[in-house]
Amino acid sequence: MKKPAQRKQHVKQPAIAYTIVPKDLAGHIFNVTVTVPAPAAEGQVFALPAWIPGSYMIREFARNIVRIRAESNGAAVALAKLDKHSWQAAPVDGPLTLHYEVYAWDLSVRAAHLDQTHGFFNGTSVFLRVAGQEAATHQVDIQRPGDPAAGTWRVATSMKELGAKRYGFGTYVAGDYDELIDHPVEMGDFALATFKAHGVPHDIVITGRVPNLDMARLQADLKAICETQIAFFEPETKKAPVDRYVFMTMAVGDGYGGLEHRASTALICARADLPSIGGPKVGEPNEGYLKFLGLCSHEYFHTWNVKRIKPAVFAPYDLQVENYTPLLWLFEGFTSYYDDLMLVRAGIIGEPTYFKLLGKTIASVLRGSGRTKQSVADSSFDAWSKYYRQDENSPNAIISYYTKGSLIALAFDLTIRAKTGGAKSLDDVMLALWERYGRDFYAGVGRGVTEAEVESLFDEVSGVRLRNLFDKYVRGTEDIPLAKLYAPLGVKLADERKSGKPSLDAGIGRDPLGAKLTQVHEGGAAHQAGLSALDVVIAIDGLRVNGNPSNVEALLSRYRVGDKVTIHAFRRDELMRFEVTLQGDRVPGITLSAVAGVRKAGTIARPSAV
Repeated sequence: MKKPAQRKQHVKQPAIAYTIVPKDLAGHIFNVTVTVPAPAAEGQVFALPAWIPGSYMIREFARNIVRIRAESNGAAVALAKLDKHSWQAAPVDGPLTLHYEVYAWDLSVRAAHLDQTHGFFNGTSVFLRVAGQEAATHQVDIQRPGDPAAGTWRVATSMKELGAKRYGFGTYVAGDYDELIDHPVEMGDFALATFKAHGVPHDIVITGRVPNLDMARLQADLKAICETQIAFFEPETKKAPVDRYVFMTMAVGDGYGGLEHRASTALICARADLPSIGGPKVGEPNEGYLKFLGLCSHEYFHTWNVKRIKPAVFAPYDLQVENYTPLLWLFEGFTSYYDDLMLVRAGIIGEPTYFKLLGKTIASVLRGSGRTKQSVADSSFDAWSKYYRQDENSPNAIISYYTKGSLIALAFDLTIRAKTGGAKSLDDVMLALWERYGRDFYAGVGRGVTEAEVESLFDEVSGVRLRNLFDKYVRGTEDIPLAKLYAPLGVKLADERKSGKPSLDAGIGRDPLGAKLTQVHEGGAAHQAGLSALDVVIAIDGLRVNGNPSNVEALLSRYRVGDKVTIHAFRRDELMRFEVTLQGDRVPGITLSAVAGVRKAGTIARPSAV
């Protein structure tokens, strides 16, 4: 009798153990060790990621490894470098440990930073991957610095505690390498507050000096945003996809940025953008604070859209090379659409403010001629070489999959609502993406979505044939007719650009000698006269241009559109003369407003109203 086939037993690999010590605060050095209990028989390979998910650029994090060595049972082990970010240890009997130093002086959300004021790291910058053992449990012992300057430091991370207590140094654990590098760590004397959003604790961590920080208002506003987004994706259960969430913010003199993670976000902002106790307690946020809340809303929305609903090529990531996808317009652009929309739905801002924000986005898309040359699908695919490596010619060559992607989301939303009489909207599409591809992603049954599946799902869920929109605005470069699409909802879109105002149609920056042209827009007055980006304008019709960009505008205000002026400028160290025919200002001035007596504009901002 034939024996029945036996089910293969999955043997969990022994845990990979890391320690990380902020060793030299003044020298910005983390000491890291990784111990592999059962290294590969042929010699264990280690590699550090070349990029970090959410930031699509090869960053070569391994360049910050200063020294590295290997040992086993107290004896040195030969370590051969295979390429710019990989090493292989000689075969050994027994556990293998690597010791290495990481230089951490990148004050951004992407890498690692250490000094006497705080320490921060993403796992992609400091934790070497043990090739072939990525599925093992990964433990990390975050040790307290020996420097007296760090005597009162605490730890903030969304990683699960093992031996450590909440906010304390000690041992933390992750289910695999992918999870290990998806929980950034902040350490220092940070401000801390916790609120619950539909029962789930959310920490606010603020590093950097922020006098009179109004943490109570920040808690209230973030709670409203988080609860609105949780209810959006889970309208019945109000169940968040995380057990705990952490907003980590580095407050600086001038800065802005964020990077999403599965249960946290790393942010950087200007301290002036954070609310002050002396500020207003009620009413809409001022411009700076609104900008920060929009950033928080954007990164929090990524908890669903890109951290769990993913492109197929991101499931899993290959962190040693570029991962190309034409879908970033969906994952970044749609997130950019919903980030401000969620501020309205949460009651943080009203529709007039929302329309102002939207007007700025529309104007930014229409400003550059690159939108006529590159589609958002191509922009997504070329993010590695173009969007993340922008230069002075970028406005003439590329389109942002963030900004135009958000307008494409708006176009889909308006079209679906119009074609279905308000019965369906883009919200339904997002919920379907969540239910089919995102909700169970980390339960081991989730998978990424392909381009074909995206387009098919849009049609299926909406009941509308949307191929035309994909062809024209996603794969094509046509401008979106938002004025026409908005009209049925009673919203008037107008372009009130100051065409009678004389302009060079160039970006103006400061320079010790005069005004530097940061960008020269294709077809504009400066371009047609032969001026180039990085030229330094020193005189207009014999009058000196000082280092203040407003001085150029003041001088040009004496002329009319069509007038000719003589401009002297330095290109490198050569003085050049240009005859310029002034054109009307081509900067779009987009306004949106509700039309009285027509269907309520709130059908977008408030989905319950039709």
